[in-house]
Amino acid sequence: MPADPRAVLTRPAPPPDATVAYGDHPDQVVDVRRPTGSGPRRPLVVVVHGGFWRAEYDRRHTDPLAVALTALGHPVVQVEYRRTGAPGGGWPNTLTDVLDGIAAAPRLAAEVSPGAGSTGAPLLVGHSAGGQLALYAATSAPGTVGGVLALAPVTDLVEAYRLDLDSGAVAALLGGGPVEVPDRYAAADPRTLVPPRTRTVVVHGALDLQVPIGMSRAYVAAAHAAGAEMSLRELPECEHFGLIDPESSAWPQVTAALRSLHEDH
Repeated sequence: MPADPRAVLTRPAPPPDATVAYGDHPDQVVDVRRPTGSGPRRPLVVVVHGGFWRAEYDRRHTDPLAVALTALGHPVVQVEYRRTGAPGGGWPNTLTDVLDGIAAAPRLAAEVSPGAGSTGAPLLVGHSAGGQLALYAATSAPGTVGGVLALAPVTDLVEAYRLDLDSGAVAALLGGGPVEVPDRYAAADPRTLVPPRTRTVVVHGALDLQVPIGMSRAYVAAAHAAGAEMSLRELPECEHFGLIDPESSAWPQVTAALRSLHEDH
């Protein structure tokens, strides 16, 4: 494990092959990266970044992750979206932007990397708040998603509000608490949207201080009770940021979880 797990958030990485708009707002863009691996062509991966939906965290902190995925043979699209703390962010635009970006990803990837959009529905990789957004997208438009790898996802917005994760992040996203805006929680909360209709793997570190692992345990248990095909991989020595760090000891388990979504299926 790196001395500072947060170092991945600012680690330099090669720029994307192209940045393409999927809407008119400056944050409605995706970064497209061509695969660099020499093996067989892998499915398109759409990365949905975290940062508790806040404007100070953008897609740049997932650059090392995205570059590592291209080395595995995946074309990669990193979705940006409007975030809280900036004009237009929050309910409902943050969520609808992610839906629009994912829907456009195969076409935009194919424009930059011919054939990138022809390997079936893309796989979503979402970290932290991005895990919530990926699970929401897979539930809202299941036919457009081939599988979800949720890394330390925020899977219970009511509980996250109760725990006051990141000092009011959920209230900032949805415009209030579950008593004030219950319909928004019901529409956006993965915990209320089980069973998901897309194959899903959840990976969570037991040392996570940002998003408690108990949240993933409860979510996967509820999904199993509802008949969903889902697995939870707990990493006993991993914290929150190692899951998106190709230099961490957790990375081989992250890539194995991703492979399980597309190999032999």
